[in-house]
Amino acid sequence: MASVIYEDIEKAFGQTKVVQGVSLEIRDHEFVALLGPSGCGKTTCLRMLAGLEEPTAGRILLDGKDVTYSPPRERDIAMVFQNYALYPHMTVRENIRMGLKYRGVAKAETGPRIDEAVKLLDIGHLLDRKPAELSGGQRQRVALGRAIVRRPKALLMDEPLSNLDAALRAKMRVDLKMLQSRVNTTTLYVTHDQREAMTMADRIAVMSEGRVMQFDTPDRIFGAPANRFVAQFVGSPGVNILPASFRSSSQGASLVAGSLVLPLSSGAQQVLSSSKLEVGIRPNFLRLGALPDGVSGKGKIVATEPFGTETNLHVALNDQVVVMVVEPRLAPRVGEEVTVSCAANDIYVFDAGDGRLLSHGL
Repeated sequence: MASVIYEDIEKAFGQTKVVQGVSLEIRDHEFVALLGPSGCGKTTCLRMLAGLEEPTAGRILLDGKDVTYSPPRERDIAMVFQNYALYPHMTVRENIRMGLKYRGVAKAETGPRIDEAVKLLDIGHLLDRKPAELSGGQRQRVALGRAIVRRPKALLMDEPLSNLDAALRAKMRVDLKMLQSRVNTTTLYVTHDQREAMTMADRIAVMSEGRVMQFDTPDRIFGAPANRFVAQFVGSPGVNILPASFRSSSQGASLVAGSLVLPLSSGAQQVLSSSKLEVGIRPNFLRLGALPDGVSGKGKIVATEPFGTETNLHVALNDQVVVMVVEPRLAPRVGEEVTVSCAANDIYVFDAGDGRLLSHGL
């Protein structure tokens, strides 16, 4: 196994910069997700580590060795692709064996390694079938078997679950996490699905426009986002963003966002008074009714979205609409007047210009 280090990596295709100044350190045995929207550069980062693309600038270190311009065969890295990339004319056994053939593994060792991978992935009953006879989930397991049978220094996965239906994706998330903990391989996983990243990864690198916005644990990514982009991209439903204005009076300073009036401490006043501001509140942190020592405002229910175990409420706070999540039995009807509140410590304040987090809590 091995650590992976990206040092100020850049990649351009002609005049288009797709990766800009990416620096990451992935620890030995760690499971790291690269998370972001399509076109943010996450797959390009993966391909540069695999040796399928060369950086325009910067270095890539694998287990302390500079592999920036090393050919793929010298990196001892295995990659699982979105489309599985199985040989259609070969059986499952033959597909898995190919992972060893290209590495020059002795025949005496080939059998035991295949048996180990097959047992780990529970695909022993599929060994004589060809890819066309397999379901999407089974093909994905075979692709994983071909990768892990090599015992690579690092395992790279590029959107491996995106072709599966929702129920199978949920099962495969658990299976992949269990598999990674058993083989204990340093893993880099590319996805646009926040649920995959949050439930599987030890740490997440959230990317946008070729840059890493934040690299942290799932709990920190969700609870302490570095900027507005991270706050909006991670979480479902997404964070509520409300334009806010600074108000100072004889009773003290406050932020006004919709019908919410947010009193500010003296320390917060100094940080926030000189910026154009936006307030962020996660839907799960909003409550119906007043909270002791909380912040509250009046609103009207304009829409509801029932999902069985929970209901999303769309609430108009003056001219701003927020989404909140409640138990179905607590859901008011459309048109009802309500009081909405949240704890002051659950409020994010962002710079409206560059999106920087200025304050977490008031």
